[in-house]
Parts: sequence; structure tokens; C-alpha cells
Amino acid sequence: MPAARAGGPAGGSGPVPAVDELPARDVLDRVPALVALVHGPDHRVAYVNDAYTTAFGARDTGAPAREALPELAELGLLPLLDQVLRSGRPRTLKSRRAVDGRSYTFTCTPVAEDGGDGAVLVFATDVTDHAEAAERLRASERRQRETAVTLQRSLLPQDLEQPDDLRIAATYQPGGTEAAVGGDWYDVITLGGGRTALVIGDVMGRGVRAAAVMGQLRTGARAYARLDLPPHEVLQLLDGLATEIDPNQIATCVYAVHDPNEGRLVYASAGHLPILVRDENGTVSRADEPTGPPLGTGGWMHSSGSIALAPGSTAVLYTDGLVERRNEDLDEGIAALERALAGATGSPQVVCDRLVRSAGVTADHDDDVAVLVLQHPARTGPDGELFRNAALELLGGVEAAPRARAFASGVLTSWRFPAELHDLGVLATSELVANSLQHGTPPMRLRLRRTDRRLIVEVTDGDDHLPRRRRAEPADESGRGIAIVATIASTWGCRRTPDGGKAVWCEFLLPKPRP
Repeated sequence: MPAARAGGPAGGSGPVPAVDELPARDVLDRVPALVALVHGPDHRVAYVNDAYTTAFGARDTGAPAREALPELAELGLLPLLDQVLRSGRPRTLKSRRAVDGRSYTFTCTPVAEDGGDGAVLVFATDVTDHAEAAERLRASERRQRETAVTLQRSLLPQDLEQPDDLRIAATYQPGGTEAAVGGDWYDVITLGGGRTALVIGDVMGRGVRAAAVMGQLRTGARAYARLDLPPHEVLQLLDGLATEIDPNQIATCVYAVHDPNEGRLVYASAGHLPILVRDENGTVSRADEPTGPPLGTGGWMHSSGSIALAPGSTAVLYTDGLVERRNEDLDEGIAALERALAGATGSPQVVCDRLVRSAGVTADHDDDVAVLVLQHPARTGPDGELFRNAALELLGGVEAAPRARAFASGVLTSWRFPAELHDLGVLATSELVANSLQHGTPPMRLRLRRTDRRLIVEVTDGDDHLPRRRRAEPADESGRGIAIVATIASTWGCRRTPDGGKAVWCEFLLPKPRP
């Protein structure tokens, strides 16, 4: 059998021309892609194929592309043609929508000419179906992200609780449009007795799942906070909850408690970033220890530490999106935040905004950012008169109760409380002291505190048994004290203290001043 001629199969119906025998124009006229050939620095049109004419209409050859091929000018291809002529290298412009409503990818390739100014072959592929599919995918991703952002924001506090003794502001900014939403959260929880819990955390992972886990942890943190436990015990409970939610899901968290009588933040950290505190002189301190592993790892005993928060101080709790950058050491980001905090003055919201701006966080930031700023104001003048403290050490014995009543009466009179509130405060003092004398152990202490909104009466002793409200039978000789306090006060509560004792407190709301 004779060998087949190049370009055709053996036994074919007729001779098939070799590739170098095919007329180039005939080939270009038949390809489905759009083809145009332009010459020289003004890109004069030398040729357009049938597919190009079908898409954009007939074109005059010999005219500059700016006039003869206006669609290329509208798509910004003319500067690209200049680059191709200068560099002698092909360039591609991906997925541009043309005037015919379809999308094309344009490839511009230099064509060598003997003694000429050079030519460029413009090759456009119709990618409309691919572009529309990509846009549908992007639209689906946008909807999913919007759902996650909506869920995330709905699970964050809509209005921050504002304690009497602190001024607080927070901000949350999701990652840019190309980043999936994370699980950053924060919260402010009023514990009663003048104390406030502050929480910030970050669930690892992205999307709706991370936001949902965040919501469950935030709800759990609020529930555990109501038990008024030390911070490390709250983290122990949250660790167990995180494991139950999803054994493969972990989260970092800081839980801190502020007591205005102590001037400190007592906190515990589960793998989270250190709290920063700026004192009234602008010196910034970092709360480094103690730090345990993230929530959800299990088997770790967390511990509590403390950092000073004196009047005039500002504290910042934040998530890693504020300080972590690719190819940069995390500690450098924290150090930069310390420098920014040292010079940040103003209200908590102003400080919040300044810290976010100083960190370079923009709308297209690649990670979620949550920041919680709290200030312990230094109160002076008339404002200082509204925040007062008075304390009395109780030695026990039959004289303790009348001495406590006399002390409370004198203090409340000096604070110019109305008669009704004065009498209620003295009665609450009497019942709480009597309860401590009967069921507690020394040392005992009475503390009265007033703010611009409430009166707080608190009694501490050395016994850790927490009282509870119960119904006393007519024949019972005791059991009515806490019931009386619960009836006359706005709210009451109790907690164990770090020294192994307990504190029992109640609050009375102050009448609003007349306008």
C-alpha cells in the first residue's frame, strides 16, 4: 500500500492540502472567533473576518482603528495595542463586555513584517456563557456572604449595655467582599452590684457556620455570666459548651470583670490576644498572663489574672483582624496597636475609630475586626459628688446590727437621699447584716455605693454559702430577710469572693432629676 500524502489519510476521496498550502485568509474567515489585523502605530485596519463583521458590522479597511473599530476603543484595547507593538509580546484582556452585549477575551499578538511598522493580530473569543456562569457564582457567593453578615450582626449586641461606672463603645467590621465572614463577637453584661463583665472572642473558620457557633457561645457566655463566677470558671464552662457544639470547632476568648470598688480588671484568656490598658498619663500596659488554650480543646484548667484600670484609664479588647497581617509578626501588630493607643484620646467611640484607622482596616480588609473600648472616667467636681463610697468593718456581736444601721443612716443622709429611699436603704442594710451575722463568719464588711443612677448596698463575710430566697412559714423564726430585700430593692444577688467568702448585694434605682 503506498504511503499517504502529508495532510491526508490513505485511501481518501481526494488530495488534502498540507498546512503550508492553506490560504490564511480562508482559514481566518471560517474560524468562529473574532479576528482583526491592524498595522502601524495608528493601527490601521487591514482585515476583519466574517465572525467579526457578524458581531460588530462591516468595517472599512485602511482607516485607523480608533475610527474603524470604535468598539476596541470603548473596551480600552488601543493602549494594549501600543504595548504589544513596543514590547513585541502578546497581551490578553480577559472577559470584557462589548457593545453587542456579549463578553469576549481579547488576545493581541504581534505580527512581524519585513520593513513595515509592525502589525497586531486581535483575536477575540466569545466567553459569554463562562462570564455569565461566573457572575451567577459570584452572585450566589454574595448572597451567602450577605446572609452570614446579617446573621453575624443580628447575633451581636444591638445596643451595648452602659454601666454606671464605665463608658463603652464597640465596632465590628466584616472582611471585604472577597472574604468570608468569620465568627468575631463581643458583649457587655451588667452583673449587678456595680460590676460589669466584658467579653470578646473569635470563632475559627468562616461563613454561616462560624457565625452560628459564635451566637451559641455568646448566648452561653451571657448565661454563665449571670452565675457571677470568677472569669476562669466562666471559661471552663464555655470550653465544655464549645466541645458540645462541635468537637472540631475552636474559639479564642477573653472574659473580664470590672469592679469599680477595686479599680482593676480581673480576666481570663482562652488563647486570645492580650488586653491593652492606657492609664491617664498615656502609658500603655499589656496583660500577658494568664493565657490558656482556645475554647473547645478541653482538659485545661484556666486561671484568672488582673490588670489595673484606675480612673482615667482606657482598656481595649480586640480580635486578631486588627493586628494580624500576612508576612508580619503578630507581636509587631500588637506593638503598633500599643503605640496607636498611647496617642488615642477622646470618647470610647473616637478611640475605637482611631485604632481601626491606624491599623489600616478598610472596606476590603481580608479579615473580620471586632474592637471593644472601655473607659473608667476620672470624675471630679459635681460629677464626682454623684459617685461616692462608704465602708464599715463589722466585728460581730450584738452591737453590729445597730451600728450598721446608724452608719447607713448617716451616710444616706449626707448623700441627701429622699426620706423614702433613705429608709429603704437602712432597712436593706439591716436585713443583709442580720443575714450575715446569723449565717456568715468574720470578717464582715458593709459597703454603700452611690452612682448617678442607683444606690448599692453590699455585705461581705467569710462564709461561702450563698443565700437563696425562700418562703418562710408563719412559725419560722428566720428566712424572711432575703425575701424582704428582694421585695423592696430593684434587684439583688450574691456571689462568692476570691478570698473564699461571699458578697450579698441589692440595688435601688435613684429617682430621675426633674428637668
